[in-house]
Parts: sequence; C-alpha cells; structure tokens
Amino acid sequence: MPENRFVGDVARRYDHAHAAAFAPDVVEPAVDLLAELAAGGPVLEFAVGTGRLALPLAARDLDVAGIELSADMIAELRRKPGAAELVVVEGDMATAAVPGRFTLVVLTFNTIGNLATRVEQAACFANAARHLVPGGRFVIEVGVPTSALVDDGVRVFAIDDDYIGLDELIDSDAQLFRSRHLRRATDGRWDEFSHPFRFVGPTELDEMATAVGLRLEHRWADWQRTPFTEQSRRHVSVWTKGPPT
Repeated sequence: MPENRFVGDVARRYDHAHAAAFAPDVVEPAVDLLAELAAGGPVLEFAVGTGRLALPLAARDLDVAGIELSADMIAELRRKPGAAELVVVEGDMATAAVPGRFTLVVLTFNTIGNLATRVEQAACFANAARHLVPGGRFVIEVGVPTSALVDDGVRVFAIDDDYIGLDELIDSDAQLFRSRHLRRATDGRWDEFSHPFRFVGPTELDEMATAVGLRLEHRWADWQRTPFTEQSRRHVSVWTKGPPT
C-alpha cells in the first residue's frame, strides 16, 4: 500500500492550500463533463480526498462513492454538507473495493502519479475495470510529462511570495520524481510537504487500459474538450469497458 502522507495538518489545510483547484471556474467544467459521462448512473471517485468533485456530483442527484487512503482526508470530507450521503471506503485505490458497480470511475488532479510504480498504476486500472459495468467509463486527468523535465531534473511549476512548488527527478528509469510544496506560515517560517510521484504519459496509460479490457474513447486537453495535441500539457482521457461498438 502506498504511504499515506496526507495526515494531520496536511489534511486540515488541504482545501486552503489548493484553493485554486476548488474555484468554481475549475470545478464546474469538470463536474459538467463527468455528470454527462456518468449518464445518470453511479459514480466512484478514486482518491476522493475532501470531496472537491464528489460533493458537487452528488448535488446533481448522482449516487457517488469514493476510495481514499487517508483517514484524515475522509474526516475533512465528512465535515462538509452533503458528505453523509457518500459511501467512502478507506484504502488504496489500486486494490480497495466498494460494493456495487458503476457507470463512471474518476481519478483526477494528477493523482495517478501518487502510485509510484508502473505495477501500482496498472493495478489501479484493473481496479477501475472491476468496478465498472459493461460500457462504463474510466476517466483520468493528469499532466503530460516532457523530455525537458527529465533532462533538467528540476521544474518549478509555481512560485509566489508565499508558495513554491517544484518537481525533482529521483530516478529517470523509474520515471520517479519528488513533488515539493513549500508554503510560508503566518509566523514567516516555511513549511514543506513533499511526496514521490511517477510521471506517466498517454501511451503508457493506454497500454495499461488495453491490458484490462478498456479502450480509449476520448482524449481532450482539458475539461472543456479542447482537442488534445502534441503541445498539450494536460489531458483528460476516457476509456470504456468492453469491445469497440
């Protein structure tokens, strides 16, 4: 099981630390598309966290469940209105099971990279396939790795007066990086939260999907369905369970 690093203050401060990801102009396009892909059926979110997407999906009269590794993140979720309606299982998204079958399984916000080996990531695809009804969909949102990131070894992806975010290469063969997040506390000191993650490109994800009976249905550059190109730095990919129609 992956190490749970989202504990204590990291969980309590999660929504504030990632406030931009909770903004309506970020959440609403994702929820619009996910609700359409669910087609009225039940939804399972891997790494449900504090409910950034699960709660607004449930607010659209969808049955929503989640898997979450961190008990502290689940506790933060449970404090929010509407959370009592969600079924949440504490466990590893690559292996944990939730009762029932779903028309949509969702994994967003680069979280596939928190599984730090190809074996774990492939197991996550297999777990998604197990939870899907025939014709159900698995959706992943994740960044696209670049050769410059591997060549340089370090990428600063965000910086301002109170926050620095950077990725550091650990092992190029394993595609393993360390994500470091430094934030200035109210007393002026800098706090750091870091965790390993594995960068994985669209082609490798497609291989994992094919191995468990999922076929690529859509790939967009964002939740607004912008066409995916070689210049795209992110993708939203949709795989469907079952043979081509």
